[in-house]
Amino acid sequence: MLNRLFKIFSQDIGIDLGTTNTLIYVRGRGIIINEPSIVAINKKTDQILSIGEAAKKMIGRTPSHIVAVKPLIDGVISDFEITEQMLRYFFNKVHRSAYSFLSRPRVVIGIPSGVTEVERRAVEDAVRNAGAREVFLVEEPMAAAIGARLPVTEAVGNMIVDIGGGTTDVAVISLGGIVVSRNLRVAGEKMNDDIIQYARDKFQLLIGEKTAEEIKISIGATSPQKDKLTTVIKGRDLISGLPKEVLISDSEVSEAVASSVNAIIAEIRSVVEETPPELISDLTIKGIILAGGGSLLRGFAEMVENATEIPTRLAEDPLTAVVRGCGIILENVESLREILVHNN
Repeated sequence: MLNRLFKIFSQDIGIDLGTTNTLIYVRGRGIIINEPSIVAINKKTDQILSIGEAAKKMIGRTPSHIVAVKPLIDGVISDFEITEQMLRYFFNKVHRSAYSFLSRPRVVIGIPSGVTEVERRAVEDAVRNAGAREVFLVEEPMAAAIGARLPVTEAVGNMIVDIGGGTTDVAVISLGGIVVSRNLRVAGEKMNDDIIQYARDKFQLLIGEKTAEEIKISIGATSPQKDKLTTVIKGRDLISGLPKEVLISDSEVSEAVASSVNAIIAEIRSVVEETPPELISDLTIKGIILAGGGSLLRGFAEMVENATEIPTRLAEDPLTAVVRGCGIILENVESLREILVHNN
């Protein structure tokens, strides 16, 4: 009886619980939430002040007793209680009705490949405690491949590279399973850190994470571009302590992020080298698909193609590939059950 009530008043959802952003797909409605995975907390009272977009606006602008916390680090939960409250907030946003207290959705949620059993269980428990009646876990590269409409259940090789905020997942998929995979804790946020460090070393300029992210998006590249791109960055002069502006170019940003980009390229090459010959022949025809925000770095696809000698292209709307994959699984749970992660 209760289960029937929950089904009536709940909207099943797919979640890409990312280090940087959380995206939520609602069955029959599409992606309705795309907000930063950030929670602002008053440390004096332990009260949560805001979540998502509102919390992000507070970064660097709050008194010392108010902190903006990221409850996920490198794609895994670092603060269980805050993650649970963040998820509950998003669930309530989805189920805005007079009967929201009866909402107990079924949830499909992506997790990085290679996480431990404890980390997996933490995700499942947090989602259940936030209000889910049933939780299905799927590895993020599998979800990204499904979101990119790759034929993952067929006997052909599919290679996906998902560069998120905290982690990069590289996987070769065939017959509904991951044949070879790597999970690297180098991704978008590490590139932001690289830019912060570069500005400090080269310009003696202190900038924040938000500024670094904006630089990466506006002129970020893996190599100098044909048409030179520049942007003005503002920060604090480390010598005088006063405000300072400098002009930075795409070639300087590519120099800043080179170590992170090279680490990802090396990981992609190692997965290609471990892929069985029969599947390699499929990849030379079908190519490598890039997903996640980090893949939008200018010239990245060309760099992967040069390093692997395999055609490489961006997935359609790379930022939403994982959550779209979770949505497709949600719509077809029974037929795609074999690709889900089964806890021991």
